[in-house]
Amino acid sequence: MNVALQIRDVPETVRDAIAQRAEERGQSMQAYLLDLVSRDARIARNLALLDSTAGRRVTLPADLLPEEIVREGRDHRANGETDE
Repeated sequence: MNVALQIRDVPETVRDAIAQRAEERGQSMQAYLLDLVSRDARIARNLALLDSTAGRRVTLPADLLPEEIVREGRDHRANGETDE
């Protein structure tokens, strides 16, 4: 589900700078801002994941190829499984 966000009291100079950046990328302001917000959310999730695994040591079988490790991790997440 998507939701609408609204930001009030944005200084005109900030709005102009955002409009210029969006135009440089061939995007609407909405698309540009959605990219920014989405990227920030991904970074926050990645940092939370790193924090949750801090100090854990994981031993993987030596014969697994990197792409198999990634595939198993994705399958694990897709099935709603957790490490705890």
